[in-house]
Amino acid sequence: MTPRIKICGLMKIEDILTVNEAKPDYAGFMFYEKSKRYITPDTAKVFYERLDRSIKAVGVFVDKEISDIAKIAEEGIIDIVQLHGHESEEYIRELRMHVSLPVIKAFSVTGPVVAEEANRSPADMVLLDSGAGGTGTRFNWDLISKVRRDYFLAGGLDPDNAGEAAKLGSYALDVSSGVETDGHKDADKIRRFIEEVRGRSI
Repeated sequence: MTPRIKICGLMKIEDILTVNEAKPDYAGFMFYEKSKRYITPDTAKVFYERLDRSIKAVGVFVDKEISDIAKIAEEGIIDIVQLHGHESEEYIRELRMHVSLPVIKAFSVTGPVVAEEANRSPADMVLLDSGAGGTGTRFNWDLISKVRRDYFLAGGLDPDNAGEAAKLGSYALDVSSGVETDGHKDADKIRRFIEEVRGRSI
């Protein structure tokens, strides 16, 4: 089955217009203040209002207070919560008591033991990455052979390896820096990435 696609770290209204044309399945809004792709909730609101409704908006958080996530969720500017920090299983269970949106938990794949951590996570979905996210670094894909649940694959993806990555059997591919030029989203790279995954021109 062709994996779904997430374009993460949208920063400008032009990025929204690009994904509306290219039609990935998910668009990522970065709410981590230390990230160069950080956007404010007010900016996310503008983006969400312009985003094609067939594309799900994913809010990316790193070790954020649950109350802060709940507030953003209540504003109706995201469809999914992604946790990309050191959030524990207990944190996720508590988050569910305050937020009704689906939850994605990201894991940094540093060894085979991470597969078991991902398998038992109470999150609705898991994301497997090479590190903190947005680094453009690819990890050893052999390390995730024992993941027994649907997962988002991230880390070092770009238009040149998207076709290969699409064959791994992941639920979705998540790309950010791999579709950028000089730190900004590149419309041509986004289109190429999606064409390589889906095997057809946009």
